[in-house]
Amino acid sequence: MEHGKNRIIAAILTISDRSSRGEREDASGPVIAEILQSKGMEIKEYQIVADDRLVIAEKLKSFSDDLCVDLVLTTGGTGLSPRDVTPEATLDVIDKRIPGIEEAMRYESMRITPHGMLSRAVAGARGRCLIINLPGSPKAVRENLTVILPAIPHAIEILKGAVDSCAR
Repeated sequence: MEHGKNRIIAAILTISDRSSRGEREDASGPVIAEILQSKGMEIKEYQIVADDRLVIAEKLKSFSDDLCVDLVLTTGGTGLSPRDVTPEATLDVIDKRIPGIEEAMRYESMRITPHGMLSRAVAGARGRCLIINLPGSPKAVRENLTVILPAIPHAIEILKGAVDSCAR
């Protein structure tokens, strides 16, 4: 799953208070890495942060602007609890929202459980970088990523054609 002449370069950001403190192992980030690598993508960065809107936004900006990755996938923080702020942090940094990706993930989740409609996951573009919020559970990550994965290379190809400020 390559775009153009370059492999798709990705970063993974797990958002979890407990995992960031070392109280719980992150199970979802490694699932994302496994799926992306099985499709020929390169993982340039993988980090775990607490549920903190400013910290999440800064990481998203850094991955996009400084590391110049093509794709940032987050996991966690998309629900209804007071600490779930991943969608807000993502909205703080994206230039364009991509509701079709959001809708596809929710549709797939609702086929499995009515609780899928409670996801607040956001997808969008920051410059030439695609940023997508995934749920926090490994099972839901796998289900959601499987549904959107076929569209990711094309989205990145379009974004890179529109703005390519990070030459490789």
